[in-house]
Amino acid sequence: MKLGVFIVLYAGMPLKEALDTIDKYHFDAVEIGCGGFIPKDHCDPEVLLKDKAKLKEFKNEITSRNLILSTLSCHGNVLHPDKSLAAKHEEDLKKAMQLCAELELDRVVNFSGCPGDGTNAKTPNWITCSWPDYFFETLEWQWNECIIPKWTELAEFGKKYGVTKISLEMHPGFSVYNPENLLRLRKAVGKSIGANFDPSHLFWQGIDPILAVRELKDCIFHVHAKDSVVSKAVASKYGVLETKALGENFKRAWNFKTVGYGHGEEFWRAFIWELQQIGYDHVISIEHEDHQMSLAEGLSKAVAFLRDHIIVEKPGKLWFDKED
Repeated sequence: MKLGVFIVLYAGMPLKEALDTIDKYHFDAVEIGCGGFIPKDHCDPEVLLKDKAKLKEFKNEITSRNLILSTLSCHGNVLHPDKSLAAKHEEDLKKAMQLCAELELDRVVNFSGCPGDGTNAKTPNWITCSWPDYFFETLEWQWNECIIPKWTELAEFGKKYGVTKISLEMHPGFSVYNPENLLRLRKAVGKSIGANFDPSHLFWQGIDPILAVRELKDCIFHVHAKDSVVSKAVASKYGVLETKALGENFKRAWNFKTVGYGHGEEFWRAFIWELQQIGYDHVISIEHEDHQMSLAEGLSKAVAFLRDHIIVEKPGKLWFDKED
């Protein structure tokens, strides 16, 4: 496995400056945002596709630092009932897929998106229960008329440009938020659909990330290193369906944490071991979203923690293993 970082942390900086900033950490890989809800400060696919000189410069900024590009990320909502927003996010994704062909990259990261509750909806409707019956009926309409058709179309588009790993982040608020509905979409659309596995979004839903890795063993395409913790003092009174602002840590039922500050060595060692068990041999990309720690300190601590736990070599044979 390789250690990387999602440099949306340095949105507002030019790509060169952002990469210069992370040089001291000696990462193996970098994840770069390029649309959707993510700023295009570091990568604007439309510009790079039109300008070969800028594309060459973009590639060189990465390779000259002995980095690999782990993925292009354009977290958006291609299913948004606001057709203009959905079209913009879909165009961002398609441009990213086209750029992948130029970069010899086979994967992108996105959210699954969330549609509204009917053809006249104005905002997304994230449905999390099946009764009264109108919830279930709407949910099935979303899946059969919106989610599956759109991702079938986008998966086919991606294949034209060598994108065979559409890595959807299981994130509450979107249609795919747990292993069960990720596998539902994969079964309907095909093997291009897989996971950008971020354990932080699973913890607060009560999902065991280790068991989730086993459940998704054939379709984990990219991994985020981010932690979270549930506050028993709040969740025991109000539950974990939290709508308070992310910065209101003390009042919230759960919060994002720097790697190692929500769960310690026992979890992260087991998590990385489980990834090794299923044959995952790509990048673990640090995503810093801890409001209680500065970017510099949070990233430094995450790097130091993961350097001591990540498995970098492929497993080898032991003395008692039989020859094939």
